[in-house]
Amino acid sequence: MKFIETREELRTIFREPHVGAVRKEMKKLDQHAKGFLSRSPFVVIGSQDAEGNADATPKGDKPGFVKVLDDTTVAIPDRPGNNRLDTWVNVVENPAVGLLFLIPGMNETLRINGIGRLTADDDLRQEFAVGERPALAVLVVEIKAVFMHCAKAFMRSQLWQPDTWPDRNEMPTLGQIMRDQLALAESGEELDANLADGYKKTMW
Repeated sequence: MKFIETREELRTIFREPHVGAVRKEMKKLDQHAKGFLSRSPFVVIGSQDAEGNADATPKGDKPGFVKVLDDTTVAIPDRPGNNRLDTWVNVVENPAVGLLFLIPGMNETLRINGIGRLTADDDLRQEFAVGERPALAVLVVEIKAVFMHCAKAFMRSQLWQPDTWPDRNEMPTLGQIMRDQLALAESGEELDANLADGYKKTMW
């Protein structure tokens, strides 16, 4: 198999982008981008470590959980998770991040590329508090590029169309997957019960 290795070779396969696809990129948030962020409950964060090893991780909360600090800065709270810290270690080593924001039922997405810095600033963590639990840390992203992404991927995948969704019972539960992958003694049912209990206690 021959792989594409240069930008010039890549351009022999694809046409030049439409002028609108180039011009839509902005350097700061406008009212539409801010409106999208205020309604988005979900973001995927792309990052790389110092050696260029890539990672993508989901972050979700109630709509508008990402705060606009100013026209060129957004802040994303961290909530309790598995403590692998893959993304946060990457950001410490290599601050370049890519963000993909989704709104359920909407085929268009919002993309932000920028420089991420992780902070444990008490005042900012408290701004993201749920009840008496502040955010564990906050990712502050300096925006370098922001733009809307078209609907084709979601239209092709029919992601938001329930009649295309597979029957969840056709897939094993996470507990069953963990039992098999980690060769655990507990049953899948026991592991699922432990996961459900953990979700109740450590959501925020």
